[in-house]
Amino acid sequence: MIRKIILSFLIPCLCMAEKTVTVNEPVGIPNTTNGHVIVEQGDSKNHTRPYIHPLRSPDGKHVLTQFSPGHHKHQTGLYWGQTRINRRDYFHNYKADHWKHLQNRRGENAMEFHSQLLDGKGTPILGDLQQWHYSPGKDHYILDLKWTGTALQDVTIGKYSYGGLFLRMPWKRGIKAACLNSEGHRNQQGEGKSAKWVDLAMQIEGMAKMAHVVMIDHPENPGYPTLWRIDGQFGIGPALARRGDIKIAMGESLTYRYRLLVYEGDDFKASLVEQAGKDFGTARTED
Repeated sequence: MIRKIILSFLIPCLCMAEKTVTVNEPVGIPNTTNGHVIVEQGDSKNHTRPYIHPLRSPDGKHVLTQFSPGHHKHQTGLYWGQTRINRRDYFHNYKADHWKHLQNRRGENAMEFHSQLLDGKGTPILGDLQQWHYSPGKDHYILDLKWTGTALQDVTIGKYSYGGLFLRMPWKRGIKAACLNSEGHRNQQGEGKSAKWVDLAMQIEGMAKMAHVVMIDHPENPGYPTLWRIDGQFGIGPALARRGDIKIAMGESLTYRYRLLVYEGDDFKASLVEQAGKDFGTARTED
């Protein structure tokens, strides 16, 4: 069984082994046009859980994420966290008593975060591998995530109304913000609803047009199309266990894939979003 765990934990890395190198610092991905770091791993000494902040606008000049706002201190830009794993909360808890950092890896337009989730005694229960890949486009960019959780014990992700990938943009009272999902639901009408994607638009200081971050579900993900969390301050993310418990047997792995599309515009660009989703769904995946 130990051998099985080791192999399962390493397999997701093998396809990128020649493309990435281990680094001893937070990693980032530069814009291929102007060199601005467009996607950057957060570097808070008190936050062991990996997160991305800042995530920037397509020109690299404006920050689209918010770190630990007063209304949700635990929300750290763009991050992954489950609310109930073996009855332990990894969504609201981000420190070293819940998370163990193993290594970061960096490649061309790619970065990886390797972590473990710890039980109350400090024993690892789940390997957490996040593989991020950046693709530039015309007036937009794409950020793809492949998340792999490998059970080091029998794991149950308990039913809950939110948990998984989550995005916190810099919302504050009075700011202009809106979201639209693939089914036509607007704003908090999409809370708890099933959709292929959610497009979140927000006014960002210094930007002439609204900033958009679209989260797109992958057709091969369990439970596709997923149910979504859209909170009262426009924090969004797929709610993986909202329909019920998810179980991962010891030694087994579970993978989810998501695509983020980042663009600017005062209107929702449905054709751009639909094409990005179509391309994502038909792209060859590696296990």
